[in-house]
Amino acid sequence: MDERDESGETGDGRRRRPGTADPTTPAGPTDTTDPTDTTDPTTPTEGGTTATPTAPAAPAPPLAPDAPGTGSTQGAATGTPSAPRTLAPAPDGDTGPASGGTATDGGSEPGPPPSRPDGGAPAAHHGPKPDTPADTDTPADTDTPADTDTPADTGAGTGNTLATGSTGSTGSTGSTGSTGSTGSTGSTGSTGSTGSAPGKTPKRPSEPGGGLLMGRPFGVPVYVAPSWFLVAALITWVFGGQIDIVLPELGAARYLVSLFFAVAFYASVLVHELAHTVAALRFKLPVRRIQLQFFGGVSEIEKETETPGREFVLAFVGPLLSLLLGGLFYLAMDLVEASTVPGVLLAGLMISNLIVAAFNLLPGLPLDGGRMLRAVVWKITGNPMTGTVAAAWIGRALAVAVLIGLPLLTHTGALGNDTEDITGMDTVLDALLAAILAAIIWTGAGNSLRMARLREHLPALRARTLTRRAVPVESATPLSEALRRANEAGARALVVVDAQGRPTALVREAAIVGVPEHRRPWVAVSGLAQDLTDDMRIPAGLDGQDLLDRLQTAPATEYLVVEDTGEIYGVLSTADVERAFVNAMARPQ
Repeated sequence: MDERDESGETGDGRRRRPGTADPTTPAGPTDTTDPTDTTDPTTPTEGGTTATPTAPAAPAPPLAPDAPGTGSTQGAATGTPSAPRTLAPAPDGDTGPASGGTATDGGSEPGPPPSRPDGGAPAAHHGPKPDTPADTDTPADTDTPADTDTPADTGAGTGNTLATGSTGSTGSTGSTGSTGSTGSTGSTGSTGSTGSAPGKTPKRPSEPGGGLLMGRPFGVPVYVAPSWFLVAALITWVFGGQIDIVLPELGAARYLVSLFFAVAFYASVLVHELAHTVAALRFKLPVRRIQLQFFGGVSEIEKETETPGREFVLAFVGPLLSLLLGGLFYLAMDLVEASTVPGVLLAGLMISNLIVAAFNLLPGLPLDGGRMLRAVVWKITGNPMTGTVAAAWIGRALAVAVLIGLPLLTHTGALGNDTEDITGMDTVLDALLAAILAAIIWTGAGNSLRMARLREHLPALRARTLTRRAVPVESATPLSEALRRANEAGARALVVVDAQGRPTALVREAAIVGVPEHRRPWVAVSGLAQDLTDDMRIPAGLDGQDLLDRLQTAPATEYLVVEDTGEIYGVLSTADVERAFVNAMARPQ
């Protein structure tokens, strides 16, 4: 802050209004101190202004020298050698807006901050601007702080993290298999929620479309999808009709018993899914969530197993638990009479769990049996892709078999049903059920094939080639000044550093876009930055599945890419990973 004579008089004896620049003093940050003057620079001069010494530049963090350029080559006009990924931060005294205008008492607006040629966020490149001048004084007599009224982040954040692992999808009767769902490709995690406090790491939001959260066994959220209520009503109606045949004396109360059966059946499906979840956690595989839905349950495992043996165990534990439940219900039936409500419920739960186990053991993706087959082929060939392709095509064959065979088996009585009472409506319902089952299996098998092709292209995703060049700035630097430095360097990322030049935070690109240009001179970059954690430091050598797995570990929109020596290589944006991911999938085989 400028120190002034208490009388407020200028050197010629005239009084001037506070906040008004002396008309005899040049405007702007020009230092008019006599170079031969030995007076303490912090002492007010005769004119009432202070010549503030310029702080020395903070030391820059170690930089990687081999960063590729994206945009103009730094130093082309000056003969400067190839630039590293990041610039050295400007001197500490540079806290004023560097957008071309000086705020004086006349009320003139500061000049518009420079921007990328296309008007967007800073264009990214990595390289120091040789001899970049830094403004060392704040605008004369301005009362507006450089870091106030930071607008809330409007749009930084992504939804889904990059779920490229095996997703256990339970089929029509609770079959859990590998559908290989790839979340929203490239969008890892969620950061920068609206209105989040500066410097705080945003929390991961609730899963979109997950449904009703029922609990978190073993730390994994369990959701009930809205479609479950539809299937619960359907089971209540169908099973209620069966109860009416055995226990006609119940009357309308049979539907309460049938509803209890629907809930108990899905509880057994949840046990099936929890078996997969516990096995996955035992193998250090992250589980995103469990969801109970129309045709069973889904255990969304976010990472593939590393060995065929673990893959086999992970797939087998689900049907095994269903078989054990069926056996327990069978033993419990001996304790009650068959023609009672408990007897009917136990018989129904025994049969349904045995069906769940048998259906899941069919050797085709996305069923558990398909994953077991994949593990066997993987073990024999040494190639997990070969196992996936084989199990997926068998899964498609199963879908066709279910579509044609299930109605035929039901109509001919091969399933032990009474064919004399079959009506036209029963035939239609059987055909509809078979079509839905076949569609689920076919779709899951197709997803598995797409995942196999995806993994063939994963090596094209390399952190080193996707990294943006970055400019280091101190936390109090106005956004307009930071963007000016980035544009001059051809950079597309901003790294906040401390006084020693150590990186402490990353400025979110989406937050920058949300700040109007006329506010950028008065918004400090610290208000738009996310604190840098150890999980957000990505080795430059990561690629393929290892890169995607690392991004899933700590969902964010930007990551600091570093060399093995600790040198800063640049900033990796998940948006760039997503684009590269889509482009790789679009390439012809």
